[in-house]
Amino acid sequence: MNLPLLRRVASTRLFCLLLLLPLGAAAQTPAASGPDAAGTAAAPQVELDGAATGPARFDIQLEAPATIQPFLLRHLDLQRYRNLQDLDGSELDRLLIAAPDNLRDLLGTQGHFSPQISVGREPATPGGAAAPALGTVRIRIEPGPITSVASSNVYFRGDIANAEAAATQRETIQRSGQQAVGQDFTQAGWGRVKSDTLRLLTNERYPRGRIVNSLSDIDTKANAAHWHIELDSGLPVQIGTVRVEGAERYGTATVERLVRLAGLRPGADYSLTRLQDAQQKIADSGYYTSVFAYVDLEPGDDPATEAPVVVQVKEAQLQSVVLGVGGSTNNGPRLSAEHKHLRLPVIGWQALSKLQLERNDQQLSSDWSAPIEDDGWHWLAGGRMARQIDDDTTVSSLRLSAGKAQASALLDRRYFLQFDRARTVNTVSKLASSDGNDAAISANYGWTWRRFDTLPYPNRGYGLGLTLGVGMTLGGVRQPFVSTQARWLGYWPLDPVTEVLDDLLTIGQAPDKPASSSRNGRLALRLQGGAVLADADAPIPDTLLFLTGGDTTVRGYGLRDIGVVQPDGSVTAGRYLGVASFEWQRPIWRNSVRTPWESVLFVDAGVVTNQTSQVDAQLGVGAGLRYNSPVGPLQLDLAYGVDAKRFRVHLNVGFSF
Repeated sequence: MNLPLLRRVASTRLFCLLLLLPLGAAAQTPAASGPDAAGTAAAPQVELDGAATGPARFDIQLEAPATIQPFLLRHLDLQRYRNLQDLDGSELDRLLIAAPDNLRDLLGTQGHFSPQISVGREPATPGGAAAPALGTVRIRIEPGPITSVASSNVYFRGDIANAEAAATQRETIQRSGQQAVGQDFTQAGWGRVKSDTLRLLTNERYPRGRIVNSLSDIDTKANAAHWHIELDSGLPVQIGTVRVEGAERYGTATVERLVRLAGLRPGADYSLTRLQDAQQKIADSGYYTSVFAYVDLEPGDDPATEAPVVVQVKEAQLQSVVLGVGGSTNNGPRLSAEHKHLRLPVIGWQALSKLQLERNDQQLSSDWSAPIEDDGWHWLAGGRMARQIDDDTTVSSLRLSAGKAQASALLDRRYFLQFDRARTVNTVSKLASSDGNDAAISANYGWTWRRFDTLPYPNRGYGLGLTLGVGMTLGGVRQPFVSTQARWLGYWPLDPVTEVLDDLLTIGQAPDKPASSSRNGRLALRLQGGAVLADADAPIPDTLLFLTGGDTTVRGYGLRDIGVVQPDGSVTAGRYLGVASFEWQRPIWRNSVRTPWESVLFVDAGVVTNQTSQVDAQLGVGAGLRYNSPVGPLQLDLAYGVDAKRFRVHLNVGFSF
């Protein structure tokens, strides 16, 4: 369907064209105190065409609603001339004649097309107090009613107009355009709808798509805007072969396999989402320090030819050593050393070995992983020796595991065999609560399901993780046991009720909405539970049991402070775990611009017990700040442990689920 032909309209209808705002220096504006408060522009020192600058030649007094006053003072053309030292009164009067038109253009970008504007100048008083030589320009504005978006229509040309395979894409594009209906008109909003519409076209099947016509039709009588966008998709693009550039040491097989696993097989439709997924998979493989993937859209002689996927990589060193110094509120100072080998002799696996020394935790570990296979699975093996000190208890442990895993953006799966041995000693009495033979072997299966809109800064969506294990204790007493753990994390933006209902109706589907810019922020709910089912006298290693408390569990308590309380006051691991955390995360705004900072209010609760009939949850409440840094969320919280009756500071970096 094509756009309607342009036609002559009555004087009460206007066509809103793209307005380029002046790029002069922005004026500093004091906060307005009411809807009709007056604003006085400060005197910035600017240069225009090399002219000398100095004190302002005239003041500007603007009476306008507070919602538009800062915008007008920032972009008003008069601001560009205030510091011209050779500006005289007659030149200023000529500028004032053009000022109403400039103001109407500015107001039109904010949806006000019927304003009442008065502009005048009061000369400086001779012999009066120090004032600009050319006096004061007084501007009074009644912006009139604001225009709202009455309709938003998208029309299609090219293959997408009739292709059955593109039906869902057409509906998505049209639905996206309709989201603006009912909102106040702004030039920025009009531009955003056009860019979002084009993005939805070019992200799937049609990367050569373009906007061929766009029209914002303003009815000033009805204060309504009617938007029209015409898209030309061109021919669809199918994926061809994979071309890897820069691969020498590690070959090209892994890169080609990861591209196919992302869904970019020869003959598949182009997808920017899948291309980005492939790029992320290749970067996460560990073999490369940089990865750039794109589809070569040069058509050659035949535009219908399949487009090759080009992957440019920079290979990492075969071996590397990283020394680290850090700390945490849980464990104090930390020293660490890591050695990474990307291709072990003979077997060709990766190996990451790590030594970490903290006040209460010391750990030596080595994790090995095989190259990924054609089905997306790969073998894993690892070992860990650790010593863990909790108040009067010291646990020395050994863990060995081997299995296979498969990871994707939405779902991770893993099955593995695991051997655990642990010895627990009371540091004060030097008595062992285990004889050194508390050991077990278990077979485990786990999966993690993620449906977040964006990472690492989710605004809506949820994640669910489950692990189930069946095992047998070893040593003098052999008894079976079952272990299970579950994790849930959900986000709900505080949007209008209709959007919340939409979220409830789409549970189980990947969120397709953009991150909300609501000043109300979002609610976050985190739940965690675990259980080890076995006879009461089964010697389960403590490393398979539960403790909680600390930065990422129950704030207001130290690391692993919450467990089963013994008669002597010490805390030991238990067979049942329950943790809940509820947060209100609210973005911090400044001058109507969202900053990377957020404020947080939270309530945490956790319990560890050996008897489900004895549940006494411990509470923590507090507030904190979040900073959305390039490496992930930086979290700083001050929490009060209700049962511990003390305050604690908690620091954590990053998002993981």
